[in-house]
Amino acid sequence: MKRQRVLKCAVSVLLALALVLTANVTALTSYAAVNIAQDIKTIADVPADLSGKTIILHSNDVHGAIGRYAYIASVRDNFVRRGAEVILVDAGDFSQGTPYVSTTKGLDAITSMNAAGYDIATLGNHEFDYGYAQLRGNLAVAKFKVICADVLDANGNTIVPANTMYTTKSGMKIGFFGMETPETQTKTNPALIQGLKFLSKGELYTCAQAQVDELKGQGADLVICLSHLGVDDESAPDGHRSVDLYAKTKGIDLMIDGHSHTVMTAEKKLPPVTSTGTKIQTIGVVVLDNATKSFEDSYLLSLDGLEKDVVTDAVTTAIIKRVDKEYGVTFAKSEVALNGEKAPGNRTEETNLGDLITDAMLWTVLKNSGSVSVDPSHVVAITNGGGIRAAIKAGDVTKNDVNTVLPFGNTVAVVYVTGDELLEALEASTYCTPDAIGGYPQTSGIKFTLDTKKSFAKGAAYPNSTYYKPASINRVTIDSINGQPFSRTDTYAVVTNNFCAAGGDTYYAFSAASAQFDTGIPLDEALIDYVVNELHGTIGSKYAAPRGDQTIK
Repeated sequence: MKRQRVLKCAVSVLLALALVLTANVTALTSYAAVNIAQDIKTIADVPADLSGKTIILHSNDVHGAIGRYAYIASVRDNFVRRGAEVILVDAGDFSQGTPYVSTTKGLDAITSMNAAGYDIATLGNHEFDYGYAQLRGNLAVAKFKVICADVLDANGNTIVPANTMYTTKSGMKIGFFGMETPETQTKTNPALIQGLKFLSKGELYTCAQAQVDELKGQGADLVICLSHLGVDDESAPDGHRSVDLYAKTKGIDLMIDGHSHTVMTAEKKLPPVTSTGTKIQTIGVVVLDNATKSFEDSYLLSLDGLEKDVVTDAVTTAIIKRVDKEYGVTFAKSEVALNGEKAPGNRTEETNLGDLITDAMLWTVLKNSGSVSVDPSHVVAITNGGGIRAAIKAGDVTKNDVNTVLPFGNTVAVVYVTGDELLEALEASTYCTPDAIGGYPQTSGIKFTLDTKKSFAKGAAYPNSTYYKPASINRVTIDSINGQPFSRTDTYAVVTNNFCAAGGDTYYAFSAASAQFDTGIPLDEALIDYVVNELHGTIGSKYAAPRGDQTIK
C-alpha cells in the first residue's frame, strides 16, 4: 500500500428503506445513500502518548493471509508501550482463503491467531466451510473467546457464547456480541451444517437487541457488535447488512464489520460501522477514552512502515514454509491470464477461468465410460462463480495457485435433473444479474441467453435459504446443449460441485434432483488432472477469452 497520511473520501452504497420487498427483487426503488468514510493513517501519525486510552485493534476477512498477523501483533505491542490498553478482535472469515489455512481445514488459522494474541472473535460464513464438527474441533484449541448470537443448534442454543463482557484495567466495561450473516446457510454446503439454524430478517434484529439489552443490564459502558454481515448490495433486499442491523436496533455504540471486504471507518456523523477490507490490507483502530468511557476515534492503519512481531512471525513462517514445500512446485504453464475477478467477472458473466474449471469437471466425469446413465450429449457442467476465489496469472502454475482459486475442498458431484429443473437453477442463479451474485453459473456444454431487461418473477422462498424459486422462467433461454436442441422434459446429468449439489447458493433445484452421486474427487485435483493430462501441461489460446456460451442482453 502506498504511503498516505489522512485520506478522507466518500463513496455511496445503497441502504434499503423498506424491508418488505415487492414480488420483483429488481423493482426495488426505495433507497437512501449512506456515506462510507475512510481514514487511513500510518504509524507515524499515531500520538506518542496513548495513556488513558483503550484501543481496540480489529481485523476481518483475513482469508488465510497468516503472514500478516505479525503486523497486527507488533502494533498491539507498540500501542501498549505508548501507554494504551489494547484489545485485539476479529470479525470472521479467518479459516479459508489460502492453502496456509485450508490444508488443515482452518486449524492453522487458529494457531496463527493464538500466536498473535487475539482476545475475541466472531464467526464468518467461511468458518463453516469444512463442516460444523471441524469448526468445533478448531475452536477447542482457540485461546481467544469466540462469540456469536444468531447461530443455534438443534436444541435452540447458541453454538458458542452469544456475548462477552470485557472489563478494562481502568474499570470501563465493554460488552461484545457477535452476529453471523444469515447467508451462511446458502454460502456453505448445506450437508455440512445440518441441524444448525441461522437467524434471519426480523429474528436477526430481535436477537441483536436482546444482546444489547443484556449487556447494558450487566452495566456495559459501551456495546460493540462484531458483525460478519457486510454492506454488499446483494445483501440489501433481505436487510442482512450491518447498516440494516444498526438501523433496526438501539444501543449499539459501534459495529466492527466483515463479509463484504469493505474498507471503511466509523464516524460519529455516519452509521458507526468500521471494516478493514480483506487479508489485513489495513489494521482497524478504535480509540476509547477511559475517563469519559466513550468512543473517541476510528481509523485504519496502513502496513506501511510497520515491523513484524518476532514470535508471531516465527509461527506463521513455519506454517508457510511447510505448505510451500508441498504446494509450491510448478506442474504446468499458462500462456494466458485467467480471470479471477468477482465483478465484472465470475459472479456476473462467463469467464475464461470459469470455462477452464467447468471443462475440467466435465472431462473428469466423461473420461470414464459409463460413469453417467445418460448419453454424453446430455451431460453438462455448472459451478458457482462465487467458488472461484482468485486469478491465475500467465506463467508457471503451481498447486498453490489452483488451491487458492478453489480453496473449499469441494468435490465433483453429478445431479440428474429435468430440463425444467435446469432452467430453474439458471433462472434462480441469475436473478439479479448484472449485479453480482455468488451463485452465478459458470458452465460447460450449455449455451444460454440471459435477458436482464426482463424482471425476475420471485416465487416462494427456498427452504432454509435467503434465495427464491422463480415463479416463472422469464430471463433465461437455453439455446442448446452440447450443440443439440434443448428439451424441458429430457433428463440431463449436471456435473457440479458437492456444495451446489446439496443446494448451496441458488441451487436448491439440484438438492431436490431425482438422483445424484458424489465422485469424491476434489475439485482442485480435477482441474490439475485436466491441465496435466488433457492439456498436456499448457493452458493455451483456447482459454485466452471466454468461449461465448453465454449471451447477456
